[in-house]
Amino acid sequence: MTTKTLISAATATTTSRAFSFDDSNQATFQAYGTTSSGSGAATVVIEAGNDPSRFLTVGTISLTLGTAETNDGFAMNASWAFVRAKITAISGTNASVTVTMAT
Repeated sequence: MTTKTLISAATATTTSRAFSFDDSNQATFQAYGTTSSGSGAATVVIEAGNDPSRFLTVGTISLTLGTAETNDGFAMNASWAFVRAKITAISGTNASVTVTMAT
């Protein structure tokens, strides 16, 4: 199993580059994050496609952030050529989110 970091410690909305699926048809995606004080939230969209410039949404991860790390994720059994992650919303004092993929 190989784990790739799609987005590392993001503090604002962002989109990762397109990553190859490396001939795998199974993958798990996990997002985790924290705030330095109080609560926050983040929304992570995982997109996939057969062309690195055309993507569709395959899953959404919603996190409620706090000073203790929170995480969530999902598994996918599909054969796509490329995948990317997008943080579409993030809030909270010094909120930070990381997104990983394992194949």
